[in-house]
Amino acid sequence: MVKRVRATDRYLSAVAYIVVLGSLIFNVIFFSRGGFKDKSSDTPTEQRDSTELTEEEQVAHTFDPNTATYRDMRDAGIPKRIAVNIMRWRESGKVFRIKEDLAVCYGMTDSLYYAIEPLIVIGKEYQIEPKNYQESTKSEKPNKMRHELRVELEPFSLDTVGEHYLQLLGFSAKEASLVIRYRDMIGGYRTFEKFDECYAVDSIMAERLRPYIIFPAQEEKREPKAEAISFPIDINSADSVTLCAVRGIGPKSAHQILRYRELLGGYHSVEQISELSAVTTENFEHILPQICCDSAEIKKICINFAGLNEMKTHPYLSSRMLKQIINKRVLKGGWSTIQEMIDDDIFTSEEAMRIAPYLDFGTDSE
Repeated sequence: MVKRVRATDRYLSAVAYIVVLGSLIFNVIFFSRGGFKDKSSDTPTEQRDSTELTEEEQVAHTFDPNTATYRDMRDAGIPKRIAVNIMRWRESGKVFRIKEDLAVCYGMTDSLYYAIEPLIVIGKEYQIEPKNYQESTKSEKPNKMRHELRVELEPFSLDTVGEHYLQLLGFSAKEASLVIRYRDMIGGYRTFEKFDECYAVDSIMAERLRPYIIFPAQEEKREPKAEAISFPIDINSADSVTLCAVRGIGPKSAHQILRYRELLGGYHSVEQISELSAVTTENFEHILPQICCDSAEIKKICINFAGLNEMKTHPYLSSRMLKQIINKRVLKGGWSTIQEMIDDDIFTSEEAMRIAPYLDFGTDSE
């Protein structure tokens, strides 16, 4: 009997031990996972951090992403993670100019953007200012840096004037260059409207020169068609209309001849026009008997005193030559003849023959 009682006690003890142990294990697992959660304690916004907004959340909470606080954005229904990203982006210097800027914020989904888009209000100080593209892009005010008029105004043709004359009319050096380049690009200024379209010409300058500009149609009226052009034509004094009268010279080649003449300072030989891309070998053979060249009025470079800006535009002077001229002129003070420049390895004999007519050494022997 005693043995049965002891066996029963041991059995009950074992059962009690198992129950206690099982209860302990259950409590550890249960509470390690958070225990009972009061689901009602979570706010609706927190439960929907990455979901779309409901209609009730789209009612009154408008916000400006450039100035809104964290609470403003949370009230508008923006999940806290994205609200923080917006504030960080803003602190790094980002300015939201349009609503769509918010769509590329890190973490923003299309569905969320479409939900909050009606609530976004960009302040006027941050919006992109609309531009009136109907207005002219050219300045209506005269450039204060422009030179004053240094020549008495008289009728002139835009197709024949050079940069120097344009500067005398009041253009800066850069503007004069742009006017010439635009003329070459469009094949000449045929009308006042074409001249006014040039970016370097403001409206005040255009109106000031308008009464004095002679366009091709006006030239035809001023000069009777029956008047014959005498041949050969001097390419150092002819304008584009006269040059076009030469068989083999068209508008394009005429403008190249005038432009090259301006850069050179005048032609010393009729063969120089063969250097132009618009004058082919075949054309040159037809042109040659119809033209002549008076080199008396060539504009020369005073090689011992001329500055870099004056020399660098000449087609026959390369960068290497200019560097040599400037450096060696400082050392020796200048040259008396072209042979001295050949001896100083500034020019080869062939280069010297080309440039010699355009150099003034300040002596009788050049």
